Amino acid sequence: MRWDEMSGRQRGAVIALASVELAFTAAAAVDLSRRPAADVRGRKALWWPAIFVQPVGPVAYLLWGRRR
Repeated sequence: MRWDEMSGRQRGAVIALASVELAFTAAAAVDLSRRPAADVRGRKALWWPAIFVQPVGPVAYLLWGRRR
């Protein structure tokens, strides 16, 4: 479905979901860049491309990629 074929409610839902996705990705990227490698499960170099796999990458990193 094209943007101009969507109703106002559908457009709003797309914008809201895209905003959430962007927020999760930004949070994961900031956390990954600031967190020492010893506090990351696995290699940081592998997490970088993973956090850009939408929508599961940033959520996976935030849930399982960080050591507490």
